[in-house]
Amino acid sequence: TMSLREHALSLFYSAVGTIRPAPMLKRALKLQKGGCPQLLVKDQAFPVKRSLYLVGFGKAVLGMAAAAEEILGDHLTQGIINVPLGIQESLQRAGMQEMLLKPHSKIQVIEGAKNNLPDAEALKGAVAIQELAEGLTADDLLLVLISGGGSALLPAPIPPILLEEKEKLTKMLASRGAAIQELNIVRKTLSVLKGGGLAQLAHPAQVVSLILSDVIGDPLDIIASGPTAASSHSVQDCLQILTKYNLLHNLPKSVQMVLSSSPTKPTAPENYSHVSNIILGSNTLALEEAKRQAEGLGYAALVLSAAVQGEVSRVATLYCQLIQLLHLGFTSLGGGPLGDELRGNLLQLAAELHIPGLDLEKLLQALQGLGPDRPVCILAGGETTVQLQGTGKGGRNQELALRVGLGLHKAQATGASSPQGRCEILFLSGGTDGQDGPTEAAGAFCSPGLVAEALQEGLDVEAFLRNNDSYTFFSQFQGGRHLLVTGLTGTNVMDIQAILIRAI
Repeated sequence: TMSLREHALSLFYSAVGTIRPAPMLKRALKLQKGGCPQLLVKDQAFPVKRSLYLVGFGKAVLGMAAAAEEILGDHLTQGIINVPLGIQESLQRAGMQEMLLKPHSKIQVIEGAKNNLPDAEALKGAVAIQELAEGLTADDLLLVLISGGGSALLPAPIPPILLEEKEKLTKMLASRGAAIQELNIVRKTLSVLKGGGLAQLAHPAQVVSLILSDVIGDPLDIIASGPTAASSHSVQDCLQILTKYNLLHNLPKSVQMVLSSSPTKPTAPENYSHVSNIILGSNTLALEEAKRQAEGLGYAALVLSAAVQGEVSRVATLYCQLIQLLHLGFTSLGGGPLGDELRGNLLQLAAELHIPGLDLEKLLQALQGLGPDRPVCILAGGETTVQLQGTGKGGRNQELALRVGLGLHKAQATGASSPQGRCEILFLSGGTDGQDGPTEAAGAFCSPGLVAEALQEGLDVEAFLRNNDSYTFFSQFQGGRHLLVTGLTGTNVMDIQAILIRAI
């Protein structure tokens, strides 16, 4: 029989496979040739009157552009895409030819945003995209490809703000624990192209955006900071965030100047009648595929939520309590006082975390209906946040897995969980883009015995966590066997977590 680890890997890879750019685009995009050619996207038709242009930015956009060019053929006039530094070489090395453009492509590729931070190269690409958009007429069609990571790859600060100044401000916000939504609201307010700017510059051309979402709830104006969507935020929202993180009083002069002269109201939605934004792939789609796979492997599979968010230590506690409850169910102790206490704690924590789409009561009822012999797989997706305290190397997925391991260890040590045995348990957390923080790992696995085994190797898990150094821990522990290393996947829909449990 396959190990839980092999099962977890197969679920993760199938989830990522379903949101790979080429199959996703080929399912959604067609070109109908004939008298007046039409671009068909899902069930919408867009006439190609004169010229068809393509621009794109994001971690998955190279593969999306390669598939789009294959579909559009000679109808494509010109394209410019901004993609992460080194991605062409990485995909070439990984033998992923289908994600690379053909030798005589009409699409110009600009690589930038090293370590997912806006830089001079990304700015050069953004300026080229801006110039292309500004030159379009009412008879042109602009196809825009957008995926996660697009924000860093489309930096065009409103003059006189310098890229370094905007960058420094974003870093300060991130280090103080600002959520991705908050970072994007600030970035949009200070940007020429974000917050609908690109769509406005391309007017009067028809703009069709194909979007791979990496944001909880798929809000169009937040994904890649919404370059083709009407922004629902104003300069007031930006000022509120800067106040919340105590940054209002040490802003560069240029930022103060732009903020004081920004329009107080967002652009009216009716000014976007020339734009169609279409979401092609999301975390929800990836989880649906993983669930199908899990059921195929014989698991009772349940999806917790595609919108798990919150501080990583609190989310780890949620998963720990859920695993303990599952474990009790497997050892037929679920109905006792320990089960009741855990259930109460779990419901309270879930309520505090405000996770959209999470109906724990319903989930727990579904679990109660299962016999103890049926293996269970619980899937979830979303994106946690880490408040950096230390100087270590890690990523939110590795830290989440390590914290879950520590929580399970402590529960066993205090007798809050029945002894191991009778069932095996595995927890996996991984980033669908194949990168977790500044490391080559996508995430990590853990099991209830992880911390006890680490202690025998002389590794102090709590010390690693205090220093936000989960990657170093997993690299040193059992030769890195618990790291999830996939290489770049060429796509990105946030993170996926899986809990697998089965009787021995």
